[in-house]
Amino acid sequence: MKENIHPKYQDVLFVDSATNHKFVCGSTIQTSQVETYKGKEYPTVHVPISSSSHPFFVGGKGIVDTEGRVDKFTKRYAAAQQKAQAESAANTEQKEADAKKSKKKSK
Repeated sequence: MKENIHPKYQDVLFVDSATNHKFVCGSTIQTSQVETYKGKEYPTVHVPISSSSHPFFVGGKGIVDTEGRVDKFTKRYAAAQQKAQAESAANTEQKEADAKKSKKKSK
């Protein structure tokens, strides 16, 4: 192995922001945050979701969303649905008006 080219490998404390679950894992991630866990000081990384809060791992059907991404998607989807319905209604009205005009012309 070459000297001085590899990042420092160390134990890092990961904290799940959704459940406040903490676990230590080896990593090369560099962080300035430090926290004491079980009597030892570790560099700390806060993660928005981990295996302790993800619905796939905990068997839940609910969605854990700490950053509001699901709400944003739901609002965008609802707005798109309303726009599509409005366009459909406008197209239907236009077709009916065109049909009335063509009936008058044919008489």
